[in-house]
Amino acid sequence: MKYLVLPFQIIYCLYAYALFILIILILFPCVLICFPFGRVKGGNIMYALFRFFGGWWFMLVGIHQQYIYESTPSRNQQYIFIANHIAYVDAIITILSIKNHFRPIGKAELLKVPIFGFIYKFCVVTVNRSSAEDRARSLDDLRKILARGISVLVFPEGTFNMADGPVKEMYDGAFKLAVETGKPLQPILYLDAFDRMHYRHFFTLTPGKSRVVYLEPIHPADYPNADHKALKKIAEEKMSSKLIEYKASWINKKYFHKS
Repeated sequence: MKYLVLPFQIIYCLYAYALFILIILILFPCVLICFPFGRVKGGNIMYALFRFFGGWWFMLVGIHQQYIYESTPSRNQQYIFIANHIAYVDAIITILSIKNHFRPIGKAELLKVPIFGFIYKFCVVTVNRSSAEDRARSLDDLRKILARGISVLVFPEGTFNMADGPVKEMYDGAFKLAVETGKPLQPILYLDAFDRMHYRHFFTLTPGKSRVVYLEPIHPADYPNADHKALKKIAEEKMSSKLIEYKASWINKKYFHKS
């Protein structure tokens, strides 16, 4: 059965990626128009364009976004959004899911991708996680963005969770930022990204549902004696327990017995 389905899977993926490349080519001249408006206003316009085209791409490839609100983020509030990271489609899910003006932090390696890298440089805070100096620089960039009234998005795991647990060990950056600025952490969970596109292979993209869960925000003011390590532990526990509760598909069944 697997070998019968495989040709259709490849055809579907080729269609989806050809469509994605076409959208990038259409976006490129639109994005150029945003540059004169600067990184704040121009960047906000760019993300509105990304949401529009990203929504069309998902619709045309048969991926259906669903939102579960355990808490509803305020459009007038600044947040440090934190999300689990499990698949390549996480970036598009993020753009569609966060309605606030925001800027994400992302891998510096993607700057090398033709055309896409040019757009990426303008609207993403890049980081080379192997360099302590670059991690410090990126954290400072995020501080500046928050100072301008814009939210930020961090994948605190840094890279894909390739283990069988709910989340992998997180980096400190987002939690240092929360302690320093007092901005609330807003955890969001991507329950089905792993099923839509496995991180091991580009030809695993499949149509289907894509559920996003908004958890209760974590306000540093509610934990006055907590340092960034304590906040990180709180976030890890909240996100892990909810991923287990919603039975995210990559989690080993042994974790369900513990809950």
